[in-house]
Amino acid sequence: MQEWWRPAHFASRRAALERRERIRTAVRSFFAERKFAEVETPALQVSPGLEPHLRAFATELHDQGEVGFALRYLHTSPELAMKKLLVAGMPRIWQLAHVFRDSERSATHHPEFSMLEWYRAGASYRDLMDECTALVRICQNAADAAALTWRGHTADAMREWQRISVAEAFDRHCGLDLLSTAPDPLHPDTDRLAAAASGIGIAPHPGDDWETLFFRIFLECIEPRLGLGAPTILYDYPLSMAALARGHRDDPRLAERFEVYICGLELANGFGELTDAAEQRARFLADQSRKQQLYGQTYPIDEDFLAALEYGLPDCAGIALGFDRLVMLASGAGDIEEVLWAPVL
Repeated sequence: MQEWWRPAHFASRRAALERRERIRTAVRSFFAERKFAEVETPALQVSPGLEPHLRAFATELHDQGEVGFALRYLHTSPELAMKKLLVAGMPRIWQLAHVFRDSERSATHHPEFSMLEWYRAGASYRDLMDECTALVRICQNAADAAALTWRGHTADAMREWQRISVAEAFDRHCGLDLLSTAPDPLHPDTDRLAAAASGIGIAPHPGDDWETLFFRIFLECIEPRLGLGAPTILYDYPLSMAALARGHRDDPRLAERFEVYICGLELANGFGELTDAAEQRARFLADQSRKQQLYGQTYPIDEDFLAALEYGLPDCAGIALGFDRLVMLASGAGDIEEVLWAPVL
C-alpha cells in the first residue's frame, strides 16, 4: 500500500479504522468487567518463540559499558513473558501486543500485527472457549455488524457456535480416520496418513512428514468449510501438534488445544497450558531440531521461561486472537492493510 497517507486513499479506510477503535474499546471494557489486569511485556526477547515455521526479526542489544552485544529477537507472541507473570502471581491478565513475523505478507498476514492474548489461572481450555465466544459477540455488537464477513461468506457470532473435534472434522469432511494414523501420539505414522490422503485425491510429496500432510488435507478439505453461518471451535488436536498445550486429561492421544474459525479464516488459538518444565524442554528441543532440519536455522530456548515453569506455573489456560483479523471480519475488509492505521512498507 504505497502512499497510504494521501487523504483520498486514507479516506477509503476510515470506516474500518473507526470500527477498529470501537472494537478496541469493547475489548478493554470486556476484560475490565471480568477483573483482568492489562499488562505490557517487552517485544525484545531472548527467544522469539520456537514454532518451527515462524521466522523472527533479530537485532543486537548493546548494554552501556559492556563489550560486544547480545543477540535478541522481536517476539512472535507475548506468550512466554505473560506466563512468567502468572508464575509471579497474577491470576488474570490480558494484552493487546504488537508482534513481529518475518516473511509473512498476504491478505491476512503482515510483518507487524496486533495479537490479543489473555490467560487465566485455574481455568480450563473449555472455559476459554466460552470466554472467546462472549468476546467476539461483544465485538460484533461494538462494530454495529449484522454478521462477520470474509470473501463472500458470513457468520453471525450471536448464533450458537459449532464445536467439533479435529478427528470429527476429518471424518465429516474427508471420510478419514485421523487418529488411526497416529497410534503413537508423539510419533504419528506418516505412511498411514499418506495412504489415506491418496485415497481422497490428495497426493503426498517426497519428503512430506505427518504434520505437512495433515495441513495439506486440512487446508484443502476442511478449513474452507469451518465457521460458515456461525463461528466454529475446532478442538482436541493430536498430541504431536500440542505446541505449548498440555496433554488431554481424558485421552493420551490428544492435546487440550482449540482454534476458532470464522468464514473459513483462523481467528484464535487456545490451550490448556503445559506446566511441566521437563516436558516443555523436550518439546522445545524437538521444535529446534525440526526447524534446523527444515530451514537450516533455529532460535535459542528461553531458559528463564523454563526456570519459571520449574518454580511453578499454576494450572491455567490461555488464548491468542488475531485482533486485525477480527477487525477485518467485523468490517468486511478484504485485506489486512485496510484495517491497519499505517502498514509496514
